Amino acid sequence: MFSRIALMALALLLTACQTQQASLDFDASRDFAAYRTWAWKSPALQYRPDDPRIKSDLTEQRIRQSVGDQLEQRGLRAAQPNAKADVLVQAYYIVDNRQQQISTPYGGGPWGAYWGGPWGPAYYSETRTIDYRVATLQVDLLDARDGKLVWRGSRESVINDAPQGPTERNASIARTVGVIMSNYPPH
Repeated sequence: MFSRIALMALALLLTACQTQQASLDFDASRDFAAYRTWAWKSPALQYRPDDPRIKSDLTEQRIRQSVGDQLEQRGLRAAQPNAKADVLVQAYYIVDNRQQQISTPYGGGPWGAYWGGPWGPAYYSETRTIDYRVATLQVDLLDARDGKLVWRGSRESVINDAPQGPTERNASIARTVGVIMSNYPPH
């Protein structure tokens, strides 16, 4: 019984995290309409932690493709080789280990409360700690003239350890980047 309740609580936690919107911050004094071209800042993608189990050329390729597609849809064009871009783009893929405590109450009842007596079953609560990993994808846009951050979008999602193929990973990253970039340009 407890395991079913704990699984339901974890499922609710995972669902809540997956429906989370992107976080956004930007410099309101900047004229985003003036930005027409973009280029990747080196390194284009940084990983936190710098762990070979997280780092992947395939993940980087997917993120770069998705960010480029989203910028293109928003009117920014990739700068030609050897041409100066208006904004530089840098992304971060951050994985954190987190814990959630879930308490499950058992027994008890309102009977004894009204008459002051100890009637009814005993009440107790069991608390368990659940470990999980959260991935954050962050996209930064920096003004190429002064190198200052002008726009940042990020989104967290719980890492699902179920096996995924390349098609599912492409779709997942494209969906995440789409949610992040839906806030660009800021209004």
